[in-house]
Amino acid sequence: MTLSQIDLTLGAGTTTLLLLLAAVLFRDFRTVAAGRLATAFALGSAAHAMTATAGFAAPLTPWQAVLIAVSTGNVVVFWLFARALFDDAFKMRLWHAAPWAAVVALSLVNCLVLVPAQTLDPRIFAIVIGVISLGFAALAVVQTIASWSADLVEERRRLRVFVVVATSVYAAFNAILQLFVTGNGSPNILATANAAILAGVVAAIAYLLMRVNGESLFPAAEKPARAAIASPETKNADQKLLDALMRLMADERIYRHEGITIGSLATKLSVPEYKLRRLINRELGYRNFNVFLNNHRIEEAKAALADPSQAEVPVITIAMDAGFQSLGPFNRAFKAMTGVTPTEYRKLNDVRA
Repeated sequence: MTLSQIDLTLGAGTTTLLLLLAAVLFRDFRTVAAGRLATAFALGSAAHAMTATAGFAAPLTPWQAVLIAVSTGNVVVFWLFARALFDDAFKMRLWHAAPWAAVVALSLVNCLVLVPAQTLDPRIFAIVIGVISLGFAALAVVQTIASWSADLVEERRRLRVFVVVATSVYAAFNAILQLFVTGNGSPNILATANAAILAGVVAAIAYLLMRVNGESLFPAAEKPARAAIASPETKNADQKLLDALMRLMADERIYRHEGITIGSLATKLSVPEYKLRRLINRELGYRNFNVFLNNHRIEEAKAALADPSQAEVPVITIAMDAGFQSLGPFNRAFKAMTGVTPTEYRKLNDVRA
């Protein structure tokens, strides 16, 4: 079998798998942002697999140009997908479409205007796209690292590293291929390696996605945290740990401490971090450790704001006393939880602002 035949086989198999994955994701998770972005990312990856296999040559037809443009813009979808997957508070905004539209438009202009007119060295465009791809891949990796420690969902913690790192490695490989090989006569062996890496990454992601509970990755809705009561299946040791945790939160108000992490909290409770993470997630219903802390902080702030004896205490003082480091994050967290600002909450409770 020749390299071109191997390329075609790998490309066709990868494209088919991606289209099937997109259909399943859309069917099951189209109601949530992460599910819709996962579907879009799978479709964009299918477009990339097709363009990488087909080897389009100039002059391009409009449909070929569109396919290439969608493939090029998929790196922006990847960044948004990483944000939505690993940040439960993420919400899609209109401005999120702007970078994707800009990259797609740049690719279309190159394919339909610059290349036919031969007004620009193809290497220049390859370098621009390579830099953009590396930039958005780096943003996705930063998102993963930044939210890693606070993630309480075990399945998502296990999957996130592979999904983002593997896809980022491929994005980096593809970007380097464009930067240093495209335009110099890309050797067939590199094109085949590119197709093989993409096929392997897609197959592994599809396999892993089928093995995890989909609702752990794409929750249909934000569920309120449950009361601190263990389920009937909870072992006695877990109940004791739960009681000890709630004593720390209620009596010692450990959430006020600066720099508190799940690791330091586990150390204080003398338990492995994974056990505490699992307890807070499964028994109390939290998916993020920072949300767990902030809910306790906001409950304290709500009591202070509704207390007539503290009517003259500034909101920022109440926020700092509760454990927030600045007013901005406090205001955002407070409104997300209560639907009103701290000042409005104080007024609603008939306390002078």
